[in-house]
Amino acid sequence: MLVEALHEPRAARSEGEPGRRPEGGSGCSGCSGEHDGEDGEDRADGGGGADGADGDGERRPGGVAAGTAIVVAHGFTGSVDRPAVRRAARVLARSAAVVTFSFRGHGRSGGLSTVGDREVLDLAAAVAWARSLGYRRVVTAGFSMGGSVALRHAALYGAAYGGAARERSAAAVDAGAGAPERRPTADARRRRGERRRPYASAPEPWLAADARECRTDAVAAVSAPARWYYRGTAPMRRLHWVVTRPVGRLVGRYGLRTRIHPRDWDPVPLSPVAAVPLIAPTPLLIVHGDRDPYFPLDHPRMLAAAGPSELWLEPGMGHAENAVGDVLLGRLGDWLVRA
Repeated sequence: MLVEALHEPRAARSEGEPGRRPEGGSGCSGCSGEHDGEDGEDRADGGGGADGADGDGERRPGGVAAGTAIVVAHGFTGSVDRPAVRRAARVLARSAAVVTFSFRGHGRSGGLSTVGDREVLDLAAAVAWARSLGYRRVVTAGFSMGGSVALRHAALYGAAYGGAARERSAAAVDAGAGAPERRPTADARRRRGERRRPYASAPEPWLAADARECRTDAVAAVSAPARWYYRGTAPMRRLHWVVTRPVGRLVGRYGLRTRIHPRDWDPVPLSPVAAVPLIAPTPLLIVHGDRDPYFPLDHPRMLAAAGPSELWLEPGMGHAENAVGDVLLGRLGDWLVRA
């Protein structure tokens, strides 16, 4: 995971230097390095990833005082090198310090993309790295796939993580499918020889439940989907072809600089709409354009109805980083600082 910091704090601790892991050997305390399953194929390289990988980064000194840091989570096929991501970071840096990174399998990061599943570990590692630099508050802003990752990250690492959250998660219904999310029982997992797989005694126990430095103080999801497997628009049908077909994954690798894991999700991760009720009391902002070609307005409305949140429906806006104007980014940065 390639990490870049814009506007460093006045007094950063040495363990937060780019390319090093915070003390304890990983981006999140309590993480065992076993999060990526038996074969470790989807392990992210760089930036002190939560699954124990090393990497390099780039520091850009600036004049913003150490207070709030905004961690930017890009969309699918994005990276820290994409002009739209760099523009968003520059505008947000007018409000606070900014940390950007490339998800696994994207750009110059190693590993393979799981299209929003294990990427929650990458975001957690970036948040922990920002905290290790000494920032008082660390907040997250995710775009498209990064928005869905930010929602799950806030739910699973937030203040609501605990017994009540586990009960609500176990009963959560994916409103898009109209049926409970598929979670194999512990006996079924044992029969299949699985170990430390999600949904054992917590929503996703391969996350470090006690990793407080991985939590976010506020979260904004821009152009995020509400439910998985949505194919209701032509761009989403093309995206599913890229992700699910061998030829599509070749296009992703060589045409989009995105290396995609060939395996299906097993089990299906907590959906964004099921994650929203678990985020409170962490402040949540949902931003969506009324001309989004990927996800129509029923997605943000579904997310906003699922739990305490603030909803901005933006006239004329399209999808994610490429469509968010500087004025809206300024409002977004101000909201994250005040929340």
